[in-house]
Amino acid sequence: MSEERTKLEVIAPSIEEAVEKGLRELGLTEDDVDVEVLDEGKKGLLGLGTRQARIALKIKSGQGSQEPDAEVKLEEKPKALPQESESEEEGEEPEEVSIARETIKIILEKMRVSADVSVKLGEGDDNRIAPVLIDIEGNDLSFLIGRKAETINALQYITSLIVGRELGRWVPLQIDVQNYRKRREDELRKLARRIAEQVVGTGRKQALEPMPPNERRIVHIELKNNPNVETESVGEEPRRKVTIRPVN
Repeated sequence: MSEERTKLEVIAPSIEEAVEKGLRELGLTEDDVDVEVLDEGKKGLLGLGTRQARIALKIKSGQGSQEPDAEVKLEEKPKALPQESESEEEGEEPEEVSIARETIKIILEKMRVSADVSVKLGEGDDNRIAPVLIDIEGNDLSFLIGRKAETINALQYITSLIVGRELGRWVPLQIDVQNYRKRREDELRKLARRIAEQVVGTGRKQALEPMPPNERRIVHIELKNNPNVETESVGEEPRRKVTIRPVN
């Protein structure tokens, strides 16, 4: 009996299901075969992007009354998005980067948004975990930013929750759309310096408009080394704001 005639290849959602289905097809027990795992499969995010498991059952010599006429493939209909390319699957990039990329691509696809996505790790140090940086580029994506960045912040929050759940740990994550974050950071730094000059000139404190934590942090950092003013965040979310006052 040739090896080809004693081998059955099976595809199913999991290795266990593939083995069970193959044994049922052959009419044999697990003791009658050797199981070779060809692909362990892949659990997709939110049930999407799943790759099924693939195994080969090799009938041991002298076992079983049934023989497959040739190598046979049994496959359930995939419930998944198209598989990623082999080069992308086999890349050695950090796990948080690959999961973040798959997550944001699925979200954008569900939103029917066509865009180019790049994902990388930012810089970290002993006191700060390296953040995952997601850049989204395309034509007329201003709706992804939204009024006062409400949409981009919501997109970032949802993506961060999913990535954290898949990793089993929290990872800092930032999403930028058409370089909005960089432009906004530059605007906030200029605003902080201008208001600081006014505070020093008038001797009266001023409060900026309510901002999310990441934007308030930019203002605090920009004025941290200014000896003439000090900053403080006051109020309750989502109306929390930065107050700049003169140093007496």
